[in-house]
Amino acid sequence: MQTSLRKLLWLLPCVALAMPCLHGSVQAQAKKHPWRIFGKKQPVVAVDTTAKKKPNPQGLKPYSEVITSAAITKKGLFTVHKVKNDFYFEIPLSMLGRELLVVNKLSKVPEKLNDAGVNKGMNYQNMVIAFERDTVLQKVFLRKLNPVVSVPANNAIAQSVADNFMPSVIDYFKIETYSKDSSALVVNVSKIFDGSNNSINNVFDELGMSSSPIRDLSRIVDIKSFTNNIVAKSEWTAKITGVEISIETTTNLVLLSEKPMQARFADRRVGFFTTPRWYFNDDQHKLEERELVTRWRLEPKPEDMQRYRAGELVEPAKQIVYYIDPSTPPKWRSYIKAGIEDWQKAFEAAGFKNAIVAKDVPTNDPDFDPDDVRYSVVTYAASAKANAMGPSVVDPRSGEIIEADIIWWHNVMGVLHDWIRIQTAAIDPRARGNQFSDSLMGHAIRFVSSHEVGHTLGLQHNMGSSYAFDVDSLRSPAFTSRMGGTAPSIMDYARFNYVAQPGDQVTQITPAIGVYDQFAIDWAYRYMGNEGPHAELPTLNKRLREHENDPLYYFGEQQDVRDANDPRSQSEDLGNDAVKASRYGLMNLKRIVPQILEWTKEEGANYEEAGKMLNSAIGQWNQYGYHVLANVGGIYITPTVYGQRQNSYEHVPKEKQAAAVKYLLDEVFNTPSWLFKNDIYKKSYPVKESPIGSIEYGSLVYAKSLQSYFFYDLLRDERLSRMLENEAANGKAAYTVTDLMEDMHKGMFAKTMRNQPLDIYERNSQKGFVDALIVSIDKSVVRADQKKVMPEVGFAAIEPFCLHEQPAKTAASNASRNMMYFAVNRVSDAVSAKRGELNRILQLLQAKKNIADRATADHYSDIILRIKQVLAIN
Repeated sequence: MQTSLRKLLWLLPCVALAMPCLHGSVQAQAKKHPWRIFGKKQPVVAVDTTAKKKPNPQGLKPYSEVITSAAITKKGLFTVHKVKNDFYFEIPLSMLGRELLVVNKLSKVPEKLNDAGVNKGMNYQNMVIAFERDTVLQKVFLRKLNPVVSVPANNAIAQSVADNFMPSVIDYFKIETYSKDSSALVVNVSKIFDGSNNSINNVFDELGMSSSPIRDLSRIVDIKSFTNNIVAKSEWTAKITGVEISIETTTNLVLLSEKPMQARFADRRVGFFTTPRWYFNDDQHKLEERELVTRWRLEPKPEDMQRYRAGELVEPAKQIVYYIDPSTPPKWRSYIKAGIEDWQKAFEAAGFKNAIVAKDVPTNDPDFDPDDVRYSVVTYAASAKANAMGPSVVDPRSGEIIEADIIWWHNVMGVLHDWIRIQTAAIDPRARGNQFSDSLMGHAIRFVSSHEVGHTLGLQHNMGSSYAFDVDSLRSPAFTSRMGGTAPSIMDYARFNYVAQPGDQVTQITPAIGVYDQFAIDWAYRYMGNEGPHAELPTLNKRLREHENDPLYYFGEQQDVRDANDPRSQSEDLGNDAVKASRYGLMNLKRIVPQILEWTKEEGANYEEAGKMLNSAIGQWNQYGYHVLANVGGIYITPTVYGQRQNSYEHVPKEKQAAAVKYLLDEVFNTPSWLFKNDIYKKSYPVKESPIGSIEYGSLVYAKSLQSYFFYDLLRDERLSRMLENEAANGKAAYTVTDLMEDMHKGMFAKTMRNQPLDIYERNSQKGFVDALIVSIDKSVVRADQKKVMPEVGFAAIEPFCLHEQPAKTAASNASRNMMYFAVNRVSDAVSAKRGELNRILQLLQAKKNIADRATADHYSDIILRIKQVLAIN
């Protein structure tokens, strides 16, 4: 997605997580004495949020003159009146001070946003608000609540909490009149929906467009009122870089429950999205900071409670229901539904049957609106974007998921096709053509549906799950069938089985909802009563301790692909040995690549499809290299608690790191001719789709570019600093920076030492290694006030395939750990090792520069000159 939409990407998935609210006894105080909770020191007579004070209608028009006989009225949470072009809320006095969650969604978008992957159904902004009356000014103020605390009302610190967490006023409305029985006030709310201001709907800024609606080109489409929410549709137009852009939005005002769902405290050992909570009380020595699990409110019906506690499966009081967008092509609906209802077995682990169901949109309900937060919808987006995403709307006071939307981009099938073909065509003849059967594509759609639903249930990616399986077990039909595919969790990016070889007869090639998923749902959703989240901690911890040494239950956080700390938690990898798995993968790629022209041929078509498949093969090769690279300087990071015998940090064993470097030398830095020098290049170069159209890459420059990134990432200071930490802790038992440089030297200059000439690919590879050494030294020793030296690489490295954006991490406990392994790089042994390696290369090439052919000799002379310049040698 484009940079201008970065704010949207952070706000989309787990909405409202950064806006927890006052609850419990403090919430009660807020209703009774809002000026105390909000810290506003004004007379009691001036502010009233209850129905106890009799309204003073002095100077106001009679009700009948404001809400005339021509009014169109809709009753619900607030009675909504439309009088000519104005909309009025008739707000019961009893609703003043009640917390409302604002949920803003896109309903219609123009082509330019569609091209950027911004589509109908996306949630882009949320906040908690409350209406407050000022009886002196005859106004209703709109406050944006941002409370993050809980505190007992009878504690002395409660007043300080109230004084230090004052919510801001973001808008106001003149009281126009009171209802005939004086139980409600009437305000004109047109300005917050018609483009006059953006106090509760700031769509253009939230989409990164930095613009405001043009009032004369914007309008209210309609406002509907229901029992517990109001739905307002607006069309807003703004001028962006001289072009008018119109967007239709839906703003939901949702009444939050007076009694929030009981929160459940998060734990790093199981991966759920969270919302923050601060607990204050007089007995503390310090503030208690917690993270609350985001989850649906699943509770047994009162009449089933005894049976539930006895271990019998019961239906929840309220099911989780997902509706399938009618725009979804009919032949895919059953697969999407199946992916949703596959989670039923996971909820059975938590004691609930039929807890989650999929339904078609009702055709006989005129009030059904997919943008209404009463409904969770799989929205089908007609777009070129190849993706899917599962965000949720959360009550920030408790972590309760109120509603969820899965955005399903039409073109996701394109990327699924590419993955299946490049990863499984060697073992499955069905996966070789330009178009698959509906059953094969439908099976993949079902898998994606289940993965996205997992996010809407609160689950994070578990990138460490696939490490639980031994690599060779992925070649076993019995094992893969018994375990459900490629990983114990469908929340891993363990796409399709590229390890299985022809003749293995493996048929279960995708992940499915597995052991970890069932455990995680049980841990988060099992009902334990209402004694408070602290009371649940011993039971929750006990459940985790029961599986603490079992890799099937391991949770691994998502990491930076190019600099992962823990090689067990990687995107797109399979098995517990990256070198072995990648070599199996390469064996299959070597079977697939020679067949590309045959498998992509189509009468009358050009060779672009062959170029795209070749690029997919290069991307797969690139991924295998990064899976292996993560082992060099890698650390196994395991969340542990007191009493657990397992260590929190263990460096990757020396032999594994050495094997990883050997793989890189053999399969990455030694340019693979089967991939970059084959007959396909006579018909098509590798073709990569981009926003500006298809881009073709020449083999030499493509190989050079991708190898350069590997060199830079292998030699980056963060990785070498982890290796130095390993040496400091474990001495000769560690794979050291010196070991790395020695292995790289022998591998990169083997033909040089044998007095053999180098071909152009070998010369480029040596240059890439030397250049990475030089650039990384410059970056390490450059002064802070100097311009940083960056690698001069002509092409971006192939990004690992990513089906969707990971829901945003809004709290520290959700983020991949921020681990500091370097500080003053100028005094690091890493710089010494790099300079030492450059010296060794210099001495070697000076001795060999006149032995090889002219091209090789010129190459050596060039490197000698570069090294002398960086080492300041005359």
